[in-house]
Amino acid sequence: MSTLYRTTLAICCLASLLPLGALAADAEQPQAAAEAPAVPTTPRAPLLERSQEDAQALERLVPKAEQQTLQAGADSFLALWKAANDSDPKGAVIIVPGAGETADWPNAVGPLRRKFPDIGWHSLSVSLPDLLGDAPVARAEAKPAEQPAKEQGESAPVKDTPADANANVAQATAADADTAESTDAEQAGEQNDKADAERIFARLDAAVAYAQQHNSRSIVLIGHGSGAYWAARYLSEKQPPQVQKLVMVAAQTPARVEHDLESLAPTLKVPTADLYYATRSADRNAAALRLQASKRQKDSQYKQLSLIAMPANREGEQEQLFRRVRGWMSPTPQE
Repeated sequence: MSTLYRTTLAICCLASLLPLGALAADAEQPQAAAEAPAVPTTPRAPLLERSQEDAQALERLVPKAEQQTLQAGADSFLALWKAANDSDPKGAVIIVPGAGETADWPNAVGPLRRKFPDIGWHSLSVSLPDLLGDAPVARAEAKPAEQPAKEQGESAPVKDTPADANANVAQATAADADTAESTDAEQAGEQNDKADAERIFARLDAAVAYAQQHNSRSIVLIGHGSGAYWAARYLSEKQPPQVQKLVMVAAQTPARVEHDLESLAPTLKVPTADLYYATRSADRNAAALRLQASKRQKDSQYKQLSLIAMPANREGEQEQLFRRVRGWMSPTPQE
């Protein structure tokens, strides 16, 4: 009887201790979790610009001997160099592609950079960065609607306010908000334009310096599309003495920039050739405005040359472009 009593007593004691053990184990778990070392997280690599991805793709296609990595401030960028096939080079052409184009773009950029070395000119084709103004703008987070006073447990006094007064207040508030939003967008646009210009000008500075290292007696900038705009603006604002001429091919003014080609091109201090496609109405109309602006300038060195688009004969179209540029740069008869 005593043995049975002792066994029953022991079981009761163990059962009473089990909850205490479980509580102690639960208390130790947060402490162990706090003492466990944090697992290091690997930061994500920043996304490449589209122009950087295009340059990487181009590196796999163009011979290594033609690839040059130039430095512009904190940026490094791809440029394509071809030395003149001449013992006494005439100089160097620096080709500036337009938006969405690479340093070997099949329209104008690539053909010109490959053809000029055969007539005694070095060619250097650069790549431009993505414009900040073209980046998508993040939408402002919508604020939750205010709850009615009844839901907040407050009793709001009822006022007899005419409906027209409410409408007038709403219209005034909306107008103020639109004005503030417009001002912010304008300031952001100006800042982006300035930052874009600084990055592009730094690349053109690097390209001019590289051309000078190869004893280029004369340097000519050739811009295609929006690249013509940036080349013209670079010459207008920086006025580098090393650059003697500018050629603009199918020039376009980018959206959201401070100046347009109509105000830039006719006022440049260097001889400027504006080649446009007369068979394209938009190009022809824009060129007409630039020509009219040049006539208002005294001693303007601006000249226009028309081209004919040949959709069915791309090779002939590129040869036509090359001959017109070559003839303007070297007006003396070619052998």
